[in-house]
Amino acid sequence: MLWLFRFFSHWPLAALQKLGGAMGWLVWLSSADYRAQFRANVAQAGLPFAAARPAIAEAGRFVGELPKIWMRPRSQSCLENVRVEGQANASQAFAQGKGAIFFGPHCGSFEMGPQALAELYGPITAIYRPARKTWLARLEAVARDRHDLTMVAPGMGGIRLMHKALKANHAVAMLTDQVPPEGWGVWAPFFGKPAYTMTLAARLAQQTGAALLPVSCERLPGGQGYFLKIWPALAGLDTGEKANLQQAVTQINQAIEAIVLSQPGQYLWGYARYKTPRGEIA
Repeated sequence: MLWLFRFFSHWPLAALQKLGGAMGWLVWLSSADYRAQFRANVAQAGLPFAAARPAIAEAGRFVGELPKIWMRPRSQSCLENVRVEGQANASQAFAQGKGAIFFGPHCGSFEMGPQALAELYGPITAIYRPARKTWLARLEAVARDRHDLTMVAPGMGGIRLMHKALKANHAVAMLTDQVPPEGWGVWAPFFGKPAYTMTLAARLAQQTGAALLPVSCERLPGGQGYFLKIWPALAGLDTGEKANLQQAVTQINQAIEAIVLSQPGQYLWGYARYKTPRGEIA
C-alpha cells in the first residue's frame, strides 16, 4: 500500500480528485445504508438534498487526494497550494499568551488543514484516532509525521502533551464532530438533535484559558488547491471555577454547524453523528 500511495502521489491533484469523485459515487450507489444515513443527516440539518449532493463526490475526493497530501516531500511547503484567510484571528489568540485550540469538522480537506496550520503556527499538537487496520495505522504514522506537527492518540499521555503545548503558548488541533469514546463526551444539540460530543476542546480551554478557534479547509474545484479559513475565536466562553461545560460544548457545536452550512457540499454527511456509544443511554 505504501508503494501504491507513492505511485499515485506523482499524479496531478486534479486527476486524483477526479478519480476520487468517481469512487465517491460508486460507494453511494453500492450502499443503501450509506445513502439513508446521508439523507437523514442532511434533512436533520434542514438543508435541501441538492445543497449537499456535491458531498457524494467530495467524500471520494478526500480519499483520492490522500497520496498527494501524505506523501508530500518534507522539504516542500504545502502553503504554495493553500489560500489562507483569518490570520488576524490567530494572531489575536496567541497575543493573549495562553495558546490556541484549532478545531473543526470532517469537512473539506481536514488532512491538509493541520499541515498548513503547522507551517503557519507550529509547533502544533494534534489528537487523532489511529486506524484499526495495522497497515493503515502504520501508513498514517509515517505520513502525518511532519515538522512542527505532533500527532498524539487519545489518552492521558496525549492530554498532558496538549496541556504542555498550551502553557507554552503553542497550539493544539482536533476534529470535534466525531463521536468520542464512552466517558469522553456529553450530549449536546447538533442541528437540533442531541449528539454525543467530545468535551476535550472545551475542558482544555476552560483549564488553560486558551482561545478556541474554528477552522475550515475547503477543497477548491479543478485541483486548484485549498482555502484555509481561521474563524473568529469563540466569544463569551465561561472559564470560571464552576465553568459550564455543557454550554461550552454547545458553543463548539454551533461553530461546527456554521462551518458545515458554509460548505454543505463538502461535509461527510454519511457519518453516524447521532449514534450512541456503547454503555451510554441518550
